[in-house]
Amino acid sequence: MESLAVNIVPFPHPSFLNSKLPINREKGFFHCWPCKQRSSSSSPHNPTRLNCHKMFVPGFGEASPEAKAAKNLHNFFNYIAVKIVSAQLEVPSSGRAITEELMEFLDTHSLNDGDEFCASLMRESSRHKALALRILEVRSAYCKRDFEWDNLKRLAFKMVDESNTKLMREYVLETSPATENETGK
Repeated sequence: MESLAVNIVPFPHPSFLNSKLPINREKGFFHCWPCKQRSSSSSPHNPTRLNCHKMFVPGFGEASPEAKAAKNLHNFFNYIAVKIVSAQLEVPSSGRAITEELMEFLDTHSLNDGDEFCASLMRESSRHKALALRILEVRSAYCKRDFEWDNLKRLAFKMVDESNTKLMREYVLETSPATENETGK
């Protein structure tokens, strides 16, 4: 039976976690699996090595976390498209009746599932079908041309970093025996 050598970078146990958490000390705190094979030929002298580049995220059997985020963005783009189309309809020349019809439809149908919303809107009437097609057109254009993907990534990184720093600072302040002179209170 041949053994598999696994290249896993050992991370130290994070100091802010309770030391009683079950952690595999051999693999480190953040171990990843499944891993990609580094070499396709294996022999007793050249064992197969696994190369890990990403963390394994349990509980996402049917889709990756990125796929779940994409689905949420898809529904968000539908929401944005409805807001844009609604604003376009508020222009005096577009007619008040169609604006009222869209608002009535919004009162009775949820925007949580963008595809379901548009499918229902299309089947309501020919005027609603035209609105649904406009929403589909706007959400596609917004996603492809107007949404600032680089800004999303930058803001997500910034929010995570700032939130982590804030939470760790609050925890340290709560648990540190600081005197009034040190805290300024």
